[in-house]
Amino acid sequence: MTEARRLDLVVIGGGPAGLAAAEAASRHGKQVLLIDQAPRLGGQIWRHREGDALPRVARDALQVVRPPRVSLALGASVVDALSAERLVVDFGGRVAIVETNAVVLATGAMERFLPFPGWTLPGVVGVGGLQALIKSGTPIAGARVVIAGTGPLIWPVAEAVVRAGGDLELIAEQAGLGTLTGFGASLLARPGLLGRAIRYRRVTWRAPFRTGSWPLRAEGGGRLATVVMRVGARERRIPADWLATAAGLLPRTDLGRLLGCRMVGEALDVDASQATSVPGIWAAGECTGVSGDEGARIEGTIAGLAAVGIAERPGYLARGRGRTRAFGARLTRTFAPREELRTRVDPSTVICRCEDVRAGALDPAWDFRQAKLWTRLGMGACQGRVCGSACRFLYGWDGNTVRPPLEQPLVGGWAAALIEPYPDDGAPPSPPPPAP
Repeated sequence: MTEARRLDLVVIGGGPAGLAAAEAASRHGKQVLLIDQAPRLGGQIWRHREGDALPRVARDALQVVRPPRVSLALGASVVDALSAERLVVDFGGRVAIVETNAVVLATGAMERFLPFPGWTLPGVVGVGGLQALIKSGTPIAGARVVIAGTGPLIWPVAEAVVRAGGDLELIAEQAGLGTLTGFGASLLARPGLLGRAIRYRRVTWRAPFRTGSWPLRAEGGGRLATVVMRVGARERRIPADWLATAAGLLPRTDLGRLLGCRMVGEALDVDASQATSVPGIWAAGECTGVSGDEGARIEGTIAGLAAVGIAERPGYLARGRGRTRAFGARLTRTFAPREELRTRVDPSTVICRCEDVRAGALDPAWDFRQAKLWTRLGMGACQGRVCGSACRFLYGWDGNTVRPPLEQPLVGGWAAALIEPYPDDGAPPSPPPPAP
């Protein structure tokens, strides 16, 4: 093994927070590596947009965060952390140890899926998942679509469905009208967000919008055919080809938990400089609490500066952080999953999709570890990312242990993977040549 070159900073995640962190550190001449699982930077919010469709702040960041100023490892993922200073990274099949003085976690959020009968049928997808399918070219023109989720994400997805030619049968929000009205009033202080909300509704005006509504079950043979909805006080059956549903967003914290970072609720705990409880580890954006892309950029900038030792920061960053975190807390309260979502589950409902564990096989008196031992719950390919949060909501279980490898599968298998240090020339290791 050759001697690995030690980096000033590794940023994990190429969305708004990660881009801001890499940009801030690189402007001070620091050696930065940015790692992202996707083939393109931008995160879910910017990755699929081109040129003028991107906001100015995104275009500026993407101009800065590129070689030689910032080293990029796209299509790569952190699979283990030997310590806060030594990360094991899978560069498309070649695994290497990356050594660094500091790490910024900008791992974003994932959709929270709560089980209900029929949720594993083809045609039932996440709200953001449907958006990604549309952006990747999946044809939905003429398809009947029901969007039933919670939070602001349902609106850009509804707009995307309409623009793609889909027949939007219903937009359903699980939060009640009174709660939603209070949140809407708070947007008067944020005219940019209010204007965006008005635009979304103008585009989707033909589709009915109902509050206090959620899916009870999905029905169909080999594919979704009907969604049974709770709409207000009654049940409604809606023929549908697609159901996009999720119970909001959940901070993605698996790597932070593996590193031993303290949690607050479902997010990584950070101080005013975005430092976690583990020395050398900072975190920014949705993994510290969902608050939107503006908050993610502010937190990423603060984290990037602090991680490379820049103590002086403009006052507007602290003010912006306070404002956006307050907005994020309001988002969390407004769109928290309602208690009635627990009652949808019956004994035949699949809880763990990877291992096909159904609710009837689980005892609510257990904890997550007991459920794993008796049923293999959470032991499949996703390692409990989906069913872990679902069981926390349904049964109050906590403590799903994070173990390496964080991402599966690795090319060649974890045990057989070649582990080598990061090369001296600063470039990520090349993937192995294809098999003849």
